[in-house]
Amino acid sequence: MTYSGEVHVGGPPDTREIDGLTVTKIAVGPMDNNAYLLRCARTGRGLLIDAANEAGRLIEMIDGTPVGTIVTTHRHADHWQALPEVQARTGAVVVAHPADADELPVEVGHRAEHGEVLTFGDCAVSLIHLRGHTPGSLAVLYDAGGRLSGTPHVFTGDSLFPGGVGKTSYGSGYTSSQAAANGPDSFTLLLNDVTERLFNRLPDATWVYPGHGYDTTLGAERPHLGEWRKRGW
Repeated sequence: MTYSGEVHVGGPPDTREIDGLTVTKIAVGPMDNNAYLLRCARTGRGLLIDAANEAGRLIEMIDGTPVGTIVTTHRHADHWQALPEVQARTGAVVVAHPADADELPVEVGHRAEHGEVLTFGDCAVSLIHLRGHTPGSLAVLYDAGGRLSGTPHVFTGDSLFPGGVGKTSYGSGYTSSQAAANGPDSFTLLLNDVTERLFNRLPDATWVYPGHGYDTTLGAERPHLGEWRKRGW
């Protein structure tokens, strides 16, 4: 069956094969979070993006894949409820941005900065720091070592969805100094980062896998950037 990315909590995952990589998407938990298993096609090594909830279902999805890395896209609790159990089961190194790392419930073994590259088997992904939804939100980019430069794939957490960027209220747990350090207008900060680090860098055919809901492409969203800025959300 053709991959659609239209997964639902309690339903089966959806899987696609792209150049050198298998991507499996699953929806979990009461906030309908997406988690993604990236598996190197040649070696079988894996990387998990957001151990969000329902550890048993995530472990079933992993199904023996040697997952050595778990990337947590940001600090919000709905994205790491299953992290302690999945990390304990897999022994994976947890990766997060330093600005969000101390809010996670496990030790972050790799505090990753903007532009860093993570490898698993023969595959590699690069990390993109997108400030605004949280101070340390990360996106994960795969372009098959440049072979997919015209059609890359990016996992955006809660920074970009079909129809707009993520919510930018820092909420409880953020001090005024933390908010100020990330700019007086977190929405503008996020939209600027998404524009400069995603839309200005990547082509329209870039496939976007968000932290909740259905997938999209940068081409589908690009015409609306001015509308988003004008409406302020």
